Amino acid sequence: MQQTDYKIPPNLQQFISADQAFHYRVVPVSKGEHGLVLKTDSTSLQELLAELNIVLDSQVSLEQCAPEELQQYLTTNYRQRKQQGTDQLTYTNDFLEKMLLEAKAIGSSDIHFEPYENTCRVRLRLDGKLLEYYSIPLPDYPTMVNKIKIRANLDIAEKRLPQDGRISINSNGEEFDIRVSSLPTLHGEKLVLRILSRDTGTVNLDDLGMTEMELTRYKEGIKKPNGIVLISGPTGSGKTTTLYATLKLLNNGSTNILTIEDPIEYTLEGINQVQLKENIGLDFASSLRTFLRQDPDIIMVGEIRDVKTANMAIRAALTGHLVLSTIHTNSAWATISRLIDMGVPPFLIASTLNMSVAQRLVRKLCSHCKQKKSIDKNMFPANFSIPNDLAHHYIPVGCNHCHHTGYDGRKAIYEILPVDKKLEPSIKNNELEIDQYIQENGLSTLKTNAIDLLGQGITSIEEIYPLLSN
Repeated sequence: MQQTDYKIPPNLQQFISADQAFHYRVVPVSKGEHGLVLKTDSTSLQELLAELNIVLDSQVSLEQCAPEELQQYLTTNYRQRKQQGTDQLTYTNDFLEKMLLEAKAIGSSDIHFEPYENTCRVRLRLDGKLLEYYSIPLPDYPTMVNKIKIRANLDIAEKRLPQDGRISINSNGEEFDIRVSSLPTLHGEKLVLRILSRDTGTVNLDDLGMTEMELTRYKEGIKKPNGIVLISGPTGSGKTTTLYATLKLLNNGSTNILTIEDPIEYTLEGINQVQLKENIGLDFASSLRTFLRQDPDIIMVGEIRDVKTANMAIRAALTGHLVLSTIHTNSAWATISRLIDMGVPPFLIASTLNMSVAQRLVRKLCSHCKQKKSIDKNMFPANFSIPNDLAHHYIPVGCNHCHHTGYDGRKAIYEILPVDKKLEPSIKNNELEIDQYIQENGLSTLKTNAIDLLGQGITSIEEIYPLLSN
């Protein structure tokens, strides 16, 4: 006799929270053109259907099942069960371990534990977006927090100050680390767990999303014996991954590579990695000063945050070292303006900066369920000129393959600005506009690359809209 599979596809759970599942005795089993299909053991189907249509603000249909079957769905997917004689919700002892492994398996980057007045929600960041997966009753939450803090070597008695720790997971031969951050809030400690993979085998420069021409220009910039390469973008835009892929390519066994990072997200064999510890004076600038006495060939600085670090990076570049780092700006050209605003002389920027790179991450449409639509000009920013050859686009729908988000994975888009003799006068004069230079030299921008992905049906208008409005 074939055993029933009670596992609900990941992220189908986002349509019904844990609280709703147990309160209404329903679980989601599928979603299609005719709405959300729920299983229930209720005998009052019409009344329940009417209430769910209002609560969920969505078209719903119900399938009746036995109470035992529904309970299996609830305990399998929401890790909760009702205790006899009480409404208290409890968890199996291996709930935390299973949740961590499941989050890693589906490609989640972060797990958020967020306490509120009556409950605590658990959200997973998938392809850059937070989606609710579980709900923990507030009385059970302190126990969960203590379990996590003990494993991360944090002080369970300290609840007033933020703390940071790390958990190492080894399951079935797969090893990965989890960075734990605690933050005191009104209703308890909010925890964020960042999943860090130790496997750098999949981090390859050729697979990050650069076009063939961009990849050629980028490799030319990083293979120079000295100078600075800066990668810009907001938090979560993939800058660190690009840096690690670059180091992996440059790590040929004959070079001395030193990094100062906060945090160390990947462990790279053959590279000397230093963890930033500002509380004891080990900051970016002081580490750079020490690095120069360690006979380095290549230096990677996690981030240029101030003029002190910027000046040390320039000093390292002037003395024959290749320096890689990140900076928070909106475009490749804005990086140069940012350095000038910090107080770095323009002539030093022009003589040491090899290349400025800007990047973003956009979600890729699920190839199994995306739908083709005609272009509607009202979907674009008012000041955006729609290309004549852009007649169609694709929209996200959602299916079991993409966890009902409409998206499956992410892709980086780049803006690469090599610094050459032609560009030096613009840097020294701190010119705001270099559009003519970009056109004359055949350089692509974040906006043009975003439109290319839209035309190819790789991403949606919603994903690239912020780039089009700049």
